[in-house]
Amino acid sequence: MDPAAAYPDVVERVMRGYASFLSSKREVEATLVIDAARSQFLLLYVGWDGPRRVHHVAVHVEVRSDRVWLQCDNTDLVVAEDLVAAGIPKSSIVLGFRAPELRPHTGYAA
Repeated sequence: MDPAAAYPDVVERVMRGYASFLSSKREVEATLVIDAARSQFLLLYVGWDGPRRVHHVAVHVEVRSDRVWLQCDNTDLVVAEDLVAAGIPKSSIVLGFRAPELRPHTGYAA
């Protein structure tokens, strides 16, 4: 079996762990959105912080063939490192939120 075939399951497990964290704001929920057919994973924070509406993409991960694209990481966590710890090699993770010319210097896939 191709190791990359397990990437969607690994990403989902990591993202479910993030979704289980409680928000520091009582009226803000962590919402995990998974499109399994397209291998898209989004963690959103949705709710109210006093009078202010919160609708925030915290993490967006996309699995494309043999690569895991971290499209957005708006957290205090280091999602790429958590994906590596979960078994995805650095050479298979693309930091999509970094400019293409900077990606070769990140230690992850370019």
